Amino acid sequence: MEKVSQIIARVLLGHIFLLAGFNKIGAYEGTQAYMEAMGVPGMLLPLVILLELGGGLAIITGWKTRWAAIALGAFSIISAAIFHSDLGNQIQMIMFMKNFAIAGGFLLLAVQGAGAYSLDNRYN
Repeated sequence: MEKVSQIIARVLLGHIFLLAGFNKIGAYEGTQAYMEAMGVPGMLLPLVILLELGGGLAIITGWKTRWAAIALGAFSIISAAIFHSDLGNQIQMIMFMKNFAIAGGFLLLAVQGAGAYSLDNRYN
């Protein structure tokens, strides 16, 4: 059961970033405008999309898991601080805490590794 739970956990953590990356491609101009309205240069959007798609896929497949988990965990904390810092707004507070909870999951994944059913462990 442990091996199966590890891959389920990776899919649950990675899929949100995979979907977010695809959604940003589909709403590129709007996302870019939102980033700029929050003080983030819109020219960074391709890097964000690459991180979300590549990182999400890396987590799901268990490839370079520790590095992907560290990158996406840091991204989650940074984006919480930038985009969800209005803690007086209940929705923004929930989004802020959600990002920190996801970062906690990534920290655990970075420490524990991808597990048996992963590309990182394909030769074990």
